[in-house]
Amino acid sequence: MKLSALSAAVLLAALAATSAQAGDTLAKAAEANKITFAYRESSVPFSYLDGPGKPIGFAVDISNAVAEAVKKQTGKADLKVEWMPVTSQNRIPLLNNGTVDLECGSTTNNSARGKDVDFAINHFYTGTRLLVKKSSGIKDWADLKGKKVAITTGTTNMLVVRKYNDEKKLGIDVVGTKDHADALLLVETDRAAAFPMDDILLYGLKANAKDPASLEVVGEALQVEPYACMVRKDDPKFKALVDGVITGMMKSGEFEKLYDKWFMGPIPPKNQAVGLPMSDELRNNIKSPSDKPAT
Repeated sequence: MKLSALSAAVLLAALAATSAQAGDTLAKAAEANKITFAYRESSVPFSYLDGPGKPIGFAVDISNAVAEAVKKQTGKADLKVEWMPVTSQNRIPLLNNGTVDLECGSTTNNSARGKDVDFAINHFYTGTRLLVKKSSGIKDWADLKGKKVAITTGTTNMLVVRKYNDEKKLGIDVVGTKDHADALLLVETDRAAAFPMDDILLYGLKANAKDPASLEVVGEALQVEPYACMVRKDDPKFKALVDGVITGMMKSGEFEKLYDKWFMGPIPPKNQAVGLPMSDELRNNIKSPSDKPAT
């Protein structure tokens, strides 16, 4: 059946309106009376599980603050907040297809990802180092020559390590894993010599490992990259809200209190402290908030 010009115009207008609404997170949340946040299952201390379906962490607390701001902005005091687990591989697709509305965890803000999503104000800075067994004798990258390492698939760390491996001709055998906990297990069971990853995640995983004393974080950082929350592209109202929440926390001192809670004090489930003081890069970002990506 042929559409008349008027019917076609009406249909196109309806589709355009639906598309616009899909790109407007606040409108989407108000209509559904629901917003969905992503969480990671083992990105300690940013976003991880403290029991089935119970995400906690530094980035989860930021997400909860965003939820309160969304409730005020939409006038929906009873707005339902749902949580969905994501991995390094599916976090961007699930954000872009509308399954989740905010991904706040341990995601590097870089120019490549910036083509697909927008990033909020940077909330952490980290570099790729190595988690190894103390008994391994590995102290730096050169000690990995000819050895097997485990790296979470879909991370910038895998790209960085592959490039370094090629440049230095170390012959490292890189094995991809689904998530950080899987890579840690390969090291703990001697099926991989090291787990290269963002240093803060390694400290967090070590603190909650079965035998923390048997592990150590070693090696020089290959690069320094910022973490930031991801929002859908071309949604300036929601990005402005998330940015406002984070900069507000930075100006009020709440951000530093949150940092001390998750990075310096004892955290669940073992009440071990990560013990990583705030970096100069992050302190500078608190003074002058920026969403500048890594190159």
